[in-house]
Amino acid sequence: MIRVAAVGDIHLGPDSAGLLRPAFDTLGACADVLLLAGDLTRHGTAAEARVVAAEVAGLPVPVVAVLGNHDYQSDQQEAVTRELRAAGVHVLEGEGVTLRLAGTTVGVAGTKGFCGGFAGGSGSEFGEPEMKAFIRYTRSCAEGLGRALAELRAADCALRIALTHFAPVPDTLAGEPREIYPFLGSYLLAEAMDEQGADLAVHGHAHLGTEHGMTAGGIRVRNVAMPVIDRAFAVYHLAPDGSEAGSG
Repeated sequence: MIRVAAVGDIHLGPDSAGLLRPAFDTLGACADVLLLAGDLTRHGTAAEARVVAAEVAGLPVPVVAVLGNHDYQSDQQEAVTRELRAAGVHVLEGEGVTLRLAGTTVGVAGTKGFCGGFAGGSGSEFGEPEMKAFIRYTRSCAEGLGRALAELRAADCALRIALTHFAPVPDTLAGEPREIYPFLGSYLLAEAMDEQGADLAVHGHAHLGTEHGMTAGGIRVRNVAMPVIDRAFAVYHLAPDGSEAGSG
């Protein structure tokens, strides 16, 4: 049984030092890996990233992360990534990482993702250059996620997890105003997951959303934004056959 701890939207700043570390120090007893689903900082500065790095440095489990929109706010996303990687965090964008957890090979594919919407309310690559660029960026993120999942499948990972910040399905947005759904995620992310296959999808971003959802292809989706799960992290238990054996 693989125990996956996950949280997003922790939004740490200079005054947050040490806030989550006591909870994270317990991970060795309840989890095999920690996934961070973006919006780790408030304004995307290197200084804020150093606070995040200190919270997760030297933990008893590997840490895998994607960035969120807040982590891009100050145009320092590369510096944010460097700070996290210096602390041993696997920061993913259109790539995957293979981990050996409790005797099982687990692959995590990650992308920040982007906006665009869902069936019946999505944008398209039509019209002005700005609109085309908007959707093309979303498509690029989804294609990167799909390639990463395919590479993990080729690497014979027993379990594969898709980690994003933006939502792949509308299910986990329930509670948010429907008018802003197109700015909270894109169906293209779910299409990539369903095409290449995954055992679990984890995202954040939707603070007023719902924890549980599913893609059209039957992949379980979990919104782990901290305001949704209302704790330092949620834990999901995956059996070697990919089935979920409850959560905590």
